[in-house]
Amino acid sequence: MASKGSDSNHEQPPPPPPSYRKSIGIKSTQDRFFVWREFVWGGVAGAFGEGMMHPVDTLKTRLQCQIIMDATQRQKSIPQMLRTVWVGDGFKGFYRGIAPGVTGSLTTGATYFGVIESTKKWIEESHPNLGGHWVHFLAGAIGDTLGSFVYVPCEVIKQRMQIQGTSSSWSSLISRNSVPVKPRGDMYGYYTGMFHAGCSIWKEQGPRGLYAGYWSTLARDVPFAGLMVMSYEALKDLTDEGKKKFPQFGVNSSIEGLVLGGLAGGLSAYLTTPLDVVKTRLQVQGTTIKYKGWSDAVGQIWRKEGREGFFRGSVPRVMWYLPASALTFMAVEFLRESFREKEVKITMLSPN
Repeated sequence: MASKGSDSNHEQPPPPPPSYRKSIGIKSTQDRFFVWREFVWGGVAGAFGEGMMHPVDTLKTRLQCQIIMDATQRQKSIPQMLRTVWVGDGFKGFYRGIAPGVTGSLTTGATYFGVIESTKKWIEESHPNLGGHWVHFLAGAIGDTLGSFVYVPCEVIKQRMQIQGTSSSWSSLISRNSVPVKPRGDMYGYYTGMFHAGCSIWKEQGPRGLYAGYWSTLARDVPFAGLMVMSYEALKDLTDEGKKKFPQFGVNSSIEGLVLGGLAGGLSAYLTTPLDVVKTRLQVQGTTIKYKGWSDAVGQIWRKEGREGFFRGSVPRVMWYLPASALTFMAVEFLRESFREKEVKITMLSPN
């Protein structure tokens, strides 16, 4: 009997019931689905924001690059540039370069939100003591850096197509000798579309041409992406505290994402405008080298244009990011909330 009792004391605990193992499997599958869902929704939201706001981005690009394209004339204001694009190109001129723009934003949006959420989730699970807004900054910076491998070539193509406008206005600009020329011809040939532009740049300049201004793009986008996520999360923390004190003034997550995303995007866009000016000019100059590099561009802009040169195009840049970021965060929060409600319903209906 003692032996039997001894054996019973060493019995292994019973295996977990099938329902428990099933719930663990469901949770693991949901976690993987959650991460991939963030990639998908981030890409869709990013492409949507770019498509809606592309005309404003075209205006910003032309304002920042007019000293390269029209160095002999007085710099145009926003209304004057609007009229120039409309008279020269009409409605189509504002949408030149939209294909590479949407492609780049889709990739960046996917990696941005996907990496942000997966990084935050990893930190919560593996390093629960870590946290704070610097984690959000780091997650946003990493996500944007990964997307840059596709985003930068798309940005180069998009901006060169934007400053060209339609073929008629480009030909007119060349004929007036307003564009810096090389002994053998134009600054670069006219691009009829995204693939033609990409192949032409690759043929003339190789990978270096497609990745022109790569480091200046990272110098702009890493702080921008980090600042936007950090600002957004900080504003969400403030609103959460407000909801606790004043629950009657609470709003749904979609409206919250719309307002807070717009504020975070607009503030981050303004603060990083000088970096955007340098990046844009390095990318559009083509083979006619005006700036030898990042530091040379900074020096020339400061000497010739002063502080105003670094913030050229800041208004349309903020005008672009305010609604674009608002729409992007609203879409992501809406989709998150919708799937959260579905998951709760599934959990309540599923058998134990």
